[in-house]
Order: sequence, then C-alpha cells, then structure tokens
Amino acid sequence: MKILYTLIFTLLVISQVKSQDKFITKTGYVSFFSHSLVEDIKAENNQGLSIIDTKTGEIVVQLLMRSFMFKKSLMQEHFNENYIESDTYPKAIFKGKILNYNQLVNENSDAEIEGTLFVHGKEKEIKIKVKAHKISEEIIISGDFKVEVADFDIKIPRIVVNNIAKIVKVSFEFHYTPYK
Repeated sequence: MKILYTLIFTLLVISQVKSQDKFITKTGYVSFFSHSLVEDIKAENNQGLSIIDTKTGEIVVQLLMRSFMFKKSLMQEHFNENYIESDTYPKAIFKGKILNYNQLVNENSDAEIEGTLFVHGKEKEIKIKVKAHKISEEIIISGDFKVEVADFDIKIPRIVVNNIAKIVKVSFEFHYTPYK
C-alpha cells in the first residue's frame, strides 16, 4: 500500500511540475504544538515538499514524519514508534485547492484552502484560513489549523494520556519559487 501511495504521489508531482504555472518548495516549514497540564510538546519539520498550480489553485503538500525534530530525543522516538508509527505510515499528505486563488493580490492576502489531509492511514477533509503573499517570483503561504488526534486513529497510551493534548495546533509556512 505504501508503494501505491508513493507511486500515485510521484505521478501527481511529475504531471503537475511540467508547466510554467507550477511553483514548488522542498523546504516548507511545518510545526505542531501540544499543550497539556503536564508538558508542552513541539516538533518542527523544514523538509516539506509542496507544489502549487497557479492556474487552478491546486496545492499538494507531502511531509516525511521522521523529519519532525523534537527538543527531547525520547519524545521523537515515542512519536515515530508508538504514536504515528512512521515505519508503517511514513508520510503525511495534503491535497487541496486555494479557493480564492485568482483574487489574491501581491501583498498579504487572506485566502482559504480546502482539501483532504492524510495522516496515519486516515483521511479528513479540512478547511484552513491562510495568509498568502505574491512577491515577484515567490509565493508565500502561511497559516495554522487544529487537528484532533483521535480523527487519525493515533492511540495515546493511558499512562501518558495527560501529557498529550487531544487537539494539536499545526503551523506552517511555505516559500514557493517557479518550477524550472
């Protein structure tokens, strides 16, 4: 199944990047933050791969789950082995569309993205409010949204259930340049 998802994503990427209307980043920033009474947990990933089709407003984002970095190595190990099961579910993928892409102006526009988030073998439709900037040869999209851990069938052991929030805040910033 992993091979099928990888093949589909690769074909989607290849089919989408053959045009001058495509903008890409391989260094997209994504973080998540869990706040609980016991502890705060934050992880960051600077290897987000994303493509925007400026003709249609379609957007695809892919993250390797093992690329999330934590302050404590034990948290990172538990995240990959016990919660997100990175060997079984190595990627998170978002496929969607910027709803009002044609209305974006050069400076700091509000936009909305709607699509499907695939994490841990589950999918969920989400809608995200974002800030978008078009600056010469660069498009910047940033924003945040909340994810309910249970929606993605991520099981938290009882012994640490008070350490991890049921709803996690995800923040992101992508700097796209023309695909050449």
